[in-house]
Amino acid sequence: MGLLREKFAKYDLPQQYMAKGVYPYFRTIDSHQDTEVLMDGKKVLMFGSNAYMGLTYDKRIIEAAKAATDKYGTGCAGSRLLNGTLDIHVELEKELAEFVGKEDALCFSTGFTVNEGVIPQLVGRSDYIICDDRDHASIVDGRRLSFATQLKYKHNDMEGLEKELQKCEPDAVKLIVVDGVFSMEGDLANLPEIIRLKKKYNASVYVDEAHGLGVFGRQGRGVCDHFGVTQDVDLIMGTFSKSLASIGGFVAGDKEVINWLRHTSRSYIFQASATPAATAAAREALHIIQSEPERIQRLWDITNYALKRFREAGFEIGDTESPIIPLYVRDTDKTFMVTRLAFDKGIFINPVIPPACAPQDTLVRVALMATHTKEQVDFAVEKLTECFKQLGVIAG
Repeated sequence: MGLLREKFAKYDLPQQYMAKGVYPYFRTIDSHQDTEVLMDGKKVLMFGSNAYMGLTYDKRIIEAAKAATDKYGTGCAGSRLLNGTLDIHVELEKELAEFVGKEDALCFSTGFTVNEGVIPQLVGRSDYIICDDRDHASIVDGRRLSFATQLKYKHNDMEGLEKELQKCEPDAVKLIVVDGVFSMEGDLANLPEIIRLKKKYNASVYVDEAHGLGVFGRQGRGVCDHFGVTQDVDLIMGTFSKSLASIGGFVAGDKEVINWLRHTSRSYIFQASATPAATAAAREALHIIQSEPERIQRLWDITNYALKRFREAGFEIGDTESPIIPLYVRDTDKTFMVTRLAFDKGIFINPVIPPACAPQDTLVRVALMATHTKEQVDFAVEKLTECFKQLGVIAG
């Protein structure tokens, strides 16, 4: 047996859960993405998708992707730096910059590689990165690739953030990197207070709007717009794989900073550019979001209804203020069990266990789309209540 094989041969945790019949990952979907899908041949309500606007099967977006494929082909066969830049890449960057209120933007092939490629280029050995301890894994990987001193504060603890800022050299770059909407808990970063501290300590702020774009702010411009702090935030990143019904990502900021990143971000200049279909799909989705504000209103109507129903049913849902509703289980085995029970009853939800959360904070994550109905929410609340009571997570 080779060394690598020997090293990992004893890793059998997935197989243990498979043997128990509760392994929840890598299920195959046999239909288009909607509020109802065929998964492993079974019809289930989809409460695990990040497609907040419900646009993944919108015919206009599909046609835009088809038209781009017909015109440009299936791929670009190169990086943006060399032969992989299309006119639609540049047009989308201009539209995104204007949409989020910044001077310029760059589009990447995935949202993950935005954080992975941008964060390390913003700070050097004598600088600091300061993160919320519940920031997304892509932010964690981005800071790990940096040579800067790395500091963390407890989730949304502004006193903790200030203490970390006080450790920093006054003349060094101090980059505060934070999720606008925290993807597991559904609560918002305290951006007004973060901006106050930024100004007090001459820091810079980078906000990940992956789950805020299309959901918060005017026409879905995000959490920065929601709080009215866009001009005080130095860099805004977002993804196309949530509200924009595609795959990819972007970062937007001052033209001087974007010029630097355009020529130094490794996941931008050494990665093949986004496909024509993905780029055109994201652009069309952006147009739809701006021209159909009723979609955002529908999302918030169904979100507020679901929040009320889950609270009334006795679920512990934390401080969520978004279409992401965490149902806390606080036990890994029971988290997998409730996920399986829910699936058997026709509900797909996402289990959240370490490292995506602290060991004592395991949960199942319910995510709403603008296309969900009250009847679907009622069904989900009823069935999930049965599952949680069966396992003794909430009182029977």
